[in-house]
Amino acid sequence: MLRRLYDWTMGLAAHRHALWALAAVSFIESSVFPIPPDVLLIPMVLAAREKAWRIALVCTVASVLGGLFGYGIGYLLFEEVGKPVLEFYSYAPKFEQFQATYNEWGAWAVFIAGVTPFPYKVITILSGVTNLDIMVFTVASVLARGLRFFLVAALLWKFGEPIRDFIERRLGLLFTLFCILLVGGFVLLKFIH
Repeated sequence: MLRRLYDWTMGLAAHRHALWALAAVSFIESSVFPIPPDVLLIPMVLAAREKAWRIALVCTVASVLGGLFGYGIGYLLFEEVGKPVLEFYSYAPKFEQFQATYNEWGAWAVFIAGVTPFPYKVITILSGVTNLDIMVFTVASVLARGLRFFLVAALLWKFGEPIRDFIERRLGLLFTLFCILLVGGFVLLKFIH
């Protein structure tokens, strides 16, 4: 089933309304959809390299708006579903401790999920559940998703088809390593001071 969904998503890249399809996929991927928008972004930029920046902008804006939708899912459903379950099992105090820790580091969680292969939708919903400051969430989302999609568009614009394999196979790994080094650097600085 996932393969059929992937093939269907790839077919959208050639459609005359591909930009709208990219916006829709980017939006719903940020909250529930399992296929990342890159599967549309990459062939669309390769087909129209002169529109790379517009395509990346649409992808970024729609993804951040979808992230806000995911935040809303977490925020609204937690009160009605999650909170009563936590209270029933006496986990509410533990959740409050988790919430405080998450909100302290939430911007980093959103940023890392936004640029790495980690499912961004998990963090968007979790951010709503923990009531992470909406401005922190939005700024981190814009920076992360913008970095990810504009970097992919820039590489495709500059190098074209030859860079495609690298992006599809290794860019997620490089983003992950970058985030590990970045967070590791901050942790190291915290222990040094």
